[in-house]
Amino acid sequence: MSERPPISPRSPRAALEPEQLPPPPKRSDRARNPLVVVGNAIITLLLIAMLGAGGVYYYGRQVLEAPGPLQEDKIVNIPQRAGKRDIAETLNREGVTDVNPWVFIASVAALKASSDLKPGEYSFQKNASLRDVIATIVEGKVVQHAVTIPEGLTSEQIVARLSDNEIFTGSVRELPREGTLLPETYKFPRGTTREQVIQRMQQAHKRVLAEIWERRNQDIPIKTPEQLVTLASIVEKETGKPDERSRVAAVFVNRLKQRIKLQSDPTIIYGLVGGKGTLGRPIKRSEITQPSPYNTYVIEGLPPGPISNPGRASLEAAANPARTRDLYFVADGTGGHAFTETYDAHQKNVAKLRAIEKQIQNDTVEPAEEAQPPAAAAPGGAADAPTATTPARPNQQKRPPAARPANPAPARQGAVQSSPPVVQR
Repeated sequence: MSERPPISPRSPRAALEPEQLPPPPKRSDRARNPLVVVGNAIITLLLIAMLGAGGVYYYGRQVLEAPGPLQEDKIVNIPQRAGKRDIAETLNREGVTDVNPWVFIASVAALKASSDLKPGEYSFQKNASLRDVIATIVEGKVVQHAVTIPEGLTSEQIVARLSDNEIFTGSVRELPREGTLLPETYKFPRGTTREQVIQRMQQAHKRVLAEIWERRNQDIPIKTPEQLVTLASIVEKETGKPDERSRVAAVFVNRLKQRIKLQSDPTIIYGLVGGKGTLGRPIKRSEITQPSPYNTYVIEGLPPGPISNPGRASLEAAANPARTRDLYFVADGTGGHAFTETYDAHQKNVAKLRAIEKQIQNDTVEPAEEAQPPAAAAPGGAADAPTATTPARPNQQKRPPAARPANPAPARQGAVQSSPPVVQR
């Protein structure tokens, strides 16, 4: 048996006093080392940072990947020189996103796209996430607007169309030369300058003209690409039917070879109004013989330059006309033309057109209930009024005229726009 320590008697007063606890053990010198203290603090901070980063990553991923509020596809314009906060507010205002601008800025920074945001007009898909929205702006795939320039317009008319189109900016410093713009359908982003549009149309014209000139028929009496454009511009104004272009071109080529005046009405109109392109009334008899550098009833051969901007099809037709001996054509009353090699056959076609026009006039005039007062005389006398004339025969001094449509399509501004026409061919 172990010996118990002897019990020492305690006074009542001492028994009532609490026992003193032993002093705490002293910390080791190692625990008091400053490096250990700093290391523990760093580990603690790293743990807290890791937990915080994990939370931020989870929250950020949820924000980036969550479907957006956009209910349907929408086009939004990001203006030039817009900052990240401006872009965020624009997207929120348009309903593309619904996050705090600072969240948007942080998301852009997290995706390392701060310097890649590009202005422009963008199409955002329905419920696009914030990640998709930022990716769309970073890629710079802006909306492309289709702009169609019809064939046969003058440069002045084309510039007027561009000026009226609100997707373009700036102004055209100098009117392009006639026949140097290629009519076609182009695609441009909003904000493209009008000078850039003109330059692109000119570059397209040069490329197409060079290609067509290389494979032209070597027998045509055309010496330069510029003359080819001039001939094509007349063909463009004379017919709106694709299958007639090469045959119309053949008529003018045959006339050039035989040194017969082209006698094309659209050249008269261009000589009268220039780049405006349309006369707005029938040609007067006095204007047929009115001297003008462009009036092919007066001058020999081609006019000094194009009378419009022809399209690719008319350039092709002028470079490779149909192989015919036609010298005349006249409207056939159905929107097309009747082509002939001889003057007598041409006159028969003119008579047929006259009969069709007379029948149309009779069908459209309603019988009057009472006698109508006589029509007032045209200003300037009968000599200046639009009347139908009969072309001279080949053995007379005046060469027989070529033909042009009596009722051209609305898109073709150059030909006479009345019935009966001034000169039937």
